Amino acid sequence: MADNSAEVLRISIDAKAIVKIGEYSRGGKTRIEVEAADHDFEPESILIPYGILLPKYDDLYLYFTESKATSDFIVDALDESMNILIKMYEPKMVVINLDNGPENNSHRTQFMKRMQELANKYEIILYLAYYPPYHSKYNPIERTWAVLENHWNGALLDKVDTAISFAKTMTWKEKTPVVKMITKIYKTGVKLAKKEMGKYEKLFIREQGLEKWFVQINPCLN
Repeated sequence: MADNSAEVLRISIDAKAIVKIGEYSRGGKTRIEVEAADHDFEPESILIPYGILLPKYDDLYLYFTESKATSDFIVDALDESMNILIKMYEPKMVVINLDNGPENNSHRTQFMKRMQELANKYEIILYLAYYPPYHSKYNPIERTWAVLENHWNGALLDKVDTAISFAKTMTWKEKTPVVKMITKIYKTGVKLAKKEMGKYEKLFIREQGLEKWFVQINPCLN
């Protein structure tokens, strides 16, 4: 129903599995002959792709980090895309489809604090709609990862820049994604004290009986 309202924008978000950067064999076929290492070794780096998809418009935003996919990274990626989307579509509410992962579940204190700050910044209602366990495969963003994997399958992702370049040249529903590398280093384990979180919790509207799965976050400008 969110896709049928001009005032509501629905987005789908999630991370892809870690991508090891190095001379790894990735299977697949390519027209360019490449030679990969024939044994395991420590990767030169790792990349974590994070995707934000607008199912109605087939707009795809891909953000990469060499750090950790923490609550702060997730919200920073959302902030980057929101800065564009609010201007383009002028919604009054953004509905976010997401899984109930450890860094973005509705009781992750740092995530919820940052999401409240995001609602305040853009003066917009955010509605978190979580998929239940074992159902995150129905999240639309999940379909894009197979396309990305197929796009660079057989390629030698020996450098971070190589992986980013491949991401920039993939297509999703005949559109190229917006791709950005986020270079900030993220700390793990950041959380709020119970008393501080209590102040934020009073602002959230949780669906009765489904409190952890459906949460409305209204902007608080005072």
